[in-house]
Amino acid sequence: MIPVTTLKDRNVALFGLGGSGLATAQALVAGGAKVFAWDDNPDSVAKAASAGIATGDLRKLDWSGVAAFVLSPGVPLTHPKPHWSVDLARAAGVEIIGDVELFVRERRAHAPDCPFIAITGTNGKSTTTALIAHILKASGRDTQLGGNIGTAVLTLDPPKAGRFYVVECSSYQIDLAPTIDPTAGILLNLTPDHLDRHGTMQHYADVKERLVAGSDTAIVAVDDSFTTLIADRVERAGTKVVRISRRQPVADGLYAEGTHIRLAHGGGTRELIDLSPIQTLRGGHNAQNAAAAIAACLAVGVSEEHIRAGLSSFPGLKHRMQPVGRKDHVVFVNDSKATNAEAAAPALSSYDRIYWIAGGLPKEGGIASLTGFFPKIAKAYLIGEAAAAFAATLGESVPYEISGTLERAVAHAAADAEKDGAGPLAVLLSPACASFDQYKNFEVRGDDFVGHVAALPGVTMLIETNG
Repeated sequence: MIPVTTLKDRNVALFGLGGSGLATAQALVAGGAKVFAWDDNPDSVAKAASAGIATGDLRKLDWSGVAAFVLSPGVPLTHPKPHWSVDLARAAGVEIIGDVELFVRERRAHAPDCPFIAITGTNGKSTTTALIAHILKASGRDTQLGGNIGTAVLTLDPPKAGRFYVVECSSYQIDLAPTIDPTAGILLNLTPDHLDRHGTMQHYADVKERLVAGSDTAIVAVDDSFTTLIADRVERAGTKVVRISRRQPVADGLYAEGTHIRLAHGGGTRELIDLSPIQTLRGGHNAQNAAAAIAACLAVGVSEEHIRAGLSSFPGLKHRMQPVGRKDHVVFVNDSKATNAEAAAPALSSYDRIYWIAGGLPKEGGIASLTGFFPKIAKAYLIGEAAAAFAATLGESVPYEISGTLERAVAHAAADAEKDGAGPLAVLLSPACASFDQYKNFEVRGDDFVGHVAALPGVTMLIETNG
């Protein structure tokens, strides 16, 4: 835990007592703050109270003596309308911040020189975050990984000299971190997302821009119009900018040329690494992720040799295009995190011949947007509530069966792929659906897939399993 000492002996109001909110309240108390917390969920309030956190309805609080209001990132700050607690804080003139802001203040107070890499973007954040942390750890550095990737940032070990932080930041977290100041800040891409919480695409982009604008080195992928303009603006403001691209050469930065990542500097270019042998970094989107990771690691002093070694040994992000097993010419890939068609597209684009397991609780639009990938699909194995609708979309374009369950789909896909002599093949779980019709969440679905793959005769597992 990182005790929040910067608010020691101050009155702090807090709203939102879910996982990260409760961790934040405990970190504030550990640092000596006087915390008064609340949540709209009575169970969360009871849990916090049992953990020793002072709780009470913030509508009954005297806000005149409150030094800061800490808001959970899941609670609306601006759109569709501010939460009632936000209105109270603003009326009292109290600053509104989140857990990432508390972290950056502790870092500045206790170890301002310890490297801090922050990652944001609409897509690819988690893979890039995990990849950077893996490279740093593999090079022998003391590495802390947290933020939006699933580990609350204030549960990490406290800042100290030589400790590296790799923090994934959502737009909600950045909106509550007005002084965020990474050593290296990464912006991967911007496409419409979370507009219910930001109102407009421009406001969403403005929030994301804050992360790189406050960085010592801003690493910006310039493959869309919003990020291109952001890179130019941040550079004009005096920040060092490293541009990266998966689609085109850049004059000074890193770019992908097929599977080759090239470094451009001083009018010349040279190759840093060829990603083609690295199964966990297949696809153009992963070329962008790798370029961003390389740029960040270079910015914090990692050698090219250590970077190449870390990239080559990257095990992949669990449930995201994760090779989990192999048998002869067939690789089994867990992409359970692909809970809609857009999220399934990268995996479908990364393999040439696919035995595709898809389905679950359908999202709006189904899989119609994936028709361009249908020629790659040798056969589809459909599960869950979406099976009939997906079958109708596949029609006569793709052979399919309605397998119903994941266990049956894995068994049938493996048998069919084994008989296929066409060369490298993938049995791919990329559902393009939520999991909730059959599973608690996508993680449980992915683990079930791994378990069924591990039970197949003759499969060499590429990851550790509990079985």
